[in-house]
Amino acid sequence: MEQINEAVEKRAGGTRLKKGGGIGGPLLIALGLTAVIAGGAYLGLCAYALNSGAVWSGTHVLNQNIGGLTREEAVQKVEAALPDLQIGLQLYDAAGGPVDTASPDGLSASIPLSDLGAEVDAAALVDYADSSVRSGSFLTAGYRYLAASAPRGLSSPDAVRLDAAKTAETARRVAGELSWPALNTEYGVEENALLVRTAMDGRSVDAEELEEVLHSRAWVGTLTISFPCETLPPARTMTAQEIHDAVSGEVKNAGYDIEKSAITPEQVGADFDVPAAQALMDAAEPGSTVRVAADIQLPAVTAEDLEELLFRDVLGEARTHVSGTAARISNVKLASAAFNGVVLNSGDVFSYNETVGQRTAAKGYKPAPAYVQGETVDEIGGGVCQPSSTLYLACLRANLEITERYAHRYVPTYIGKGMDATVSWGGPDYKFTNNTDYPIKIETVYEKGYLTVRILGTNLDGTYVKMTYEQLSSTPFEVVYEDDPALAPGEEVVKVTPYTGYKGRTYRNVYAADGSLISSEYEDTSDYKVRNRVILRGPAVEQPPAPVVNPIPGDITVDFPPAETDPGALTDPPLEDPGMTPPIIVLPEGVIG
Repeated sequence: MEQINEAVEKRAGGTRLKKGGGIGGPLLIALGLTAVIAGGAYLGLCAYALNSGAVWSGTHVLNQNIGGLTREEAVQKVEAALPDLQIGLQLYDAAGGPVDTASPDGLSASIPLSDLGAEVDAAALVDYADSSVRSGSFLTAGYRYLAASAPRGLSSPDAVRLDAAKTAETARRVAGELSWPALNTEYGVEENALLVRTAMDGRSVDAEELEEVLHSRAWVGTLTISFPCETLPPARTMTAQEIHDAVSGEVKNAGYDIEKSAITPEQVGADFDVPAAQALMDAAEPGSTVRVAADIQLPAVTAEDLEELLFRDVLGEARTHVSGTAARISNVKLASAAFNGVVLNSGDVFSYNETVGQRTAAKGYKPAPAYVQGETVDEIGGGVCQPSSTLYLACLRANLEITERYAHRYVPTYIGKGMDATVSWGGPDYKFTNNTDYPIKIETVYEKGYLTVRILGTNLDGTYVKMTYEQLSSTPFEVVYEDDPALAPGEEVVKVTPYTGYKGRTYRNVYAADGSLISSEYEDTSDYKVRNRVILRGPAVEQPPAPVVNPIPGDITVDFPPAETDPGALTDPPLEDPGMTPPIIVLPEGVIG
């Protein structure tokens, strides 16, 4: 019976379904139909995408989005944007890291196409970009169209032409704008504050390399150039402590470097809180300036001041007549030339012996009359006291500070009493200090038998000095006879020339520019020794006593130059000084004039 029923069911056109599986067939059929429809739709999309008359979405030319536009619309959009288009420049350092492109003065790295003289074929660029988007497998076209991804490498270098001359000029300009030197730590002062400029790295961009990159036109697709640069570190950076060490010392005026023939800068004094200053410097941008509260001590003279005032005025001058032997004159010229042109900055001390040096035959000094232990002898360098004395008087008139000075043993003839300065190697020295705020220069001139010494410097108020001499006492010399059997009867020979002894004080009188006396101060005391006149005579014949020539009180009788180290000259008259009473010279009978 069951077999018959099964047959009947088959004839009825059906197969009995098992329990629980009645919907499997329709589902499979539905999925299949969906796949066929989707595939057909995708293939249709691929065909549409490849044959669409509009540029695909997401397509860019020269940074202009031309997606969804027709070819003509895209070309018009690109052409309209050309006048304003610029190439961006991204810099990177040696390690490949990005570098801030902006320069310290705010310039950014952008290059207008017009600066390159660029000629752009917009239609060619659009066609190239559109064809690049559409190129590829048919089966991926639909996916690419739906993703709207801008394909890479849309640049078409052949569609852009550059003017060579304009490109080279622009490359040099841009490289210059993006290059600058490194900045060292610098500091200066203002009232109650220290100004510190922090250090900053420099940068160098190679103009020739940039020109090559521009000509490559690899930037056409994105209008961007990635380019290397060199970082230039500063040569000197300073901490707040180092600045404090540099400025907290002695305050110095601007001066003069004679070797470099240049003005040296002033040095200020500043005291400030070092940790607080360092914190400000650390927080500051590189190359920026921070203001640090400080106790400031400013110099009296700056380098800017000296530009117009350096050696402008004659502070003091002295002139003496040079006589005596040719050897003595030569020594005077040689010694005075040794300190000609010497420059002393404010506070510097001049030493005659250190400057002139030892007087030796190897240096050209010659034997000339000099006094050694009261005796007149020929000595190498005799006469060098005349330059020191002339310099001394010039310094007095320049109102400079005299540091060390000694009067001659005997009163000199070439200069007024109290105005001389004796020197000898290994013995007395002459020293003075530049107590002015400005550099001074010594200038010496020997001409027509006269030595002139000038002190050049800066005199702002017009003050000047006159020296006066006050005689305290005088000691006349005596005439002493000595018998000399070697002389003929009645013959007399002068063995020792005489000097009257004097003791006196000098005073420095400072006058204002209008001639009014500002001050009169004691300068120094000069104590000149007496020396008797010694005459040799033949003892064989009795003769009446020789008359003694007594000098008029206050007179000077001189046969030889001054000091045991400076004989002076036989016939030099004393130099008059303003305010001084000139001495009267009396030559006793028998003295050679």
